[in-house]
Amino acid sequence: VQLQASGGGLVQAGGSLRLSCAASGRTFSNNGMGWFRQAPGKEREFVAGINWNGGRTYYADSVKGRFTISRDNAKNTVYLQMNSLKPEETAVYYCAAWIGGGSWYDVGEYDYWGQGTQVTVSS
Repeated sequence: VQLQASGGGLVQAGGSLRLSCAASGRTFSNNGMGWFRQAPGKEREFVAGINWNGGRTYYADSVKGRFTISRDNAKNTVYLQMNSLKPEETAVYYCAAWIGGGSWYDVGEYDYWGQGTQVTVSS
């Protein structure tokens, strides 16, 4: 069972990136999914979440209006469209499956973490 994040890279401030999270080994179409990020020396933080059918989405206040999470269950893939990126959003971005019944914002409610993809935003 693996979640592989991709799509990261180097972008200038104000630019955009689209991250993908592809699942292999099992389907996650019945799971909520989330994106987190972790900058050097900082704790992993919630970015966005989406329920199993895409009907509900959740965002950190810092990314509302700029980031959009979506999913394609036929492709077993979750996406994160990131616009108007800021240098302070430089981090490794991870996707994970929501397995708990608690808060969407809590890293402890997620499992099957992927390896992450580096996003670097230059000023």
